Amino acid sequence: MKIVVRHLAREIYGATAMVLLAFLGLFAFFDLVNELDSIGKRGYELHHAFIYVMLLIPGRIYELLPIAVLIGTLYALTTLARHSELTVMRVSGLSTGRMLKILGLIGSVFVVLTFLMGEFIAPPAERAAQQFRLQATQSTVSQDLRSGLWVKDGTLFINVRTLTADQVMENVRIYEFDEQQGLKAIGEAKRGEYVGPEEGWRLTDVAQTLFGPKGTSVRVVPEFQWRSDLTPEVLSVLMVVPERMSVTTLYTYSRHLAENRQKAGRYEIALWKKLVYPFAALVMIGLALPFAYTHDRMGGVSVKVFAGVMIGIGFHLLNGLASNLGVINSWSPPVAALMPSGVFLLAAAGMLFWVERR
Repeated sequence: MKIVVRHLAREIYGATAMVLLAFLGLFAFFDLVNELDSIGKRGYELHHAFIYVMLLIPGRIYELLPIAVLIGTLYALTTLARHSELTVMRVSGLSTGRMLKILGLIGSVFVVLTFLMGEFIAPPAERAAQQFRLQATQSTVSQDLRSGLWVKDGTLFINVRTLTADQVMENVRIYEFDEQQGLKAIGEAKRGEYVGPEEGWRLTDVAQTLFGPKGTSVRVVPEFQWRSDLTPEVLSVLMVVPERMSVTTLYTYSRHLAENRQKAGRYEIALWKKLVYPFAALVMIGLALPFAYTHDRMGGVSVKVFAGVMIGIGFHLLNGLASNLGVINSWSPPVAALMPSGVFLLAAAGMLFWVERR
């Protein structure tokens, strides 16, 4: 049995690696094409674009790995079936249940790899890519609102007109309210630099307007130490989409939004997806088995690989659709995250049952 496990593992790992490399080359080319419009502007050159695209590759690996597992496993098993190796294994006593256990053991490596890639490699690489691009183009973090970035921190509302790539705030306004929602003070600072968790932010060139029962007063100080739960990690969500953040960052920011009574649905769904997505590799590897059992010795490998590509694209589209529908309709985050994998798991079970009945 160990020989069978090693043989299947070698075939599946080799085919998956080949498919993944092909996908990475294709997506890297598309990413580079998207950067062509920016080359030659603000000092952004071709080598900058190459570095930026290379930094995006870990995120691409995380996104494409389950699809590559599906196509690679489908190709490997279908090829074995075409050469009658799979038939010999089944005749020798390898039942469908035992085959699923072997595939689950092989797929567990992909689960661990996907989790490690999505948690420890892809998020910092994505953040580094965005920071590198901002520095290369001499730009700041763009905002949807003309007034800049708005963040709520307890009774404070912070407006940052400019956020640089190194997480330095410029032209900061802090609106402080009392418990009755009355405006208590307005502070303005030209610059804010994060010092540490104990010291908070160092604001320079600060002018504060205080509103009291006896009127208003203005206080001007060259430097002010502002202690706040707002950290550069919280602000870093502006540079990385939720789906490419780490679990710890998503959890921290979701709690920050919830504590400030703001909607955190998108980030909670992304958090659950990060926890569920690695197991999609097991679903994909199980989905490939029914295709192998319906083998045709006269050919059919290319047709089944094409079917695998279509199924993989369908999974990717359904994964994004479920997240968007979950945010729009306020679905439970676990339901929105589990739905794509659940649908494909049921499809795999149904197809396998149909094949066994035949």
